[in-house]
Amino acid sequence: MSKLKIKRGDNVIITTGKKDIKGKTGEVIEVIKKEGKDPRVVVAGLNIIKKHVKPSASNPQGGIVEREASIHISNVALVGKDGKAIKIGYKIEGDKKVRINKKTGETL
Repeated sequence: MSKLKIKRGDNVIITTGKKDIKGKTGEVIEVIKKEGKDPRVVVAGLNIIKKHVKPSASNPQGGIVEREASIHISNVALVGKDGKAIKIGYKIEGDKKVRINKKTGETL
């Protein structure tokens, strides 16, 4: 499995998808990386779905719960300081490998 350039806590913009979330930005809550499946990300406050939940001990009422659904990682891009999508590269500084903005060269 290849290395992912987007990590938990990054601010991302949704580049493609449903028209109600396309172009919106948010913070990555979770990166889902499973063997044999494409990587996905969960963005805070975006791609909200309604899930029907059965009553359980922790939730005795049950009902319909709204939560964030995952988005394919190719449909999101990191956001630069100007609010636009950026491409990510890598550079070695000393003994550390750091992510950089490919256009400006600044570290992230």
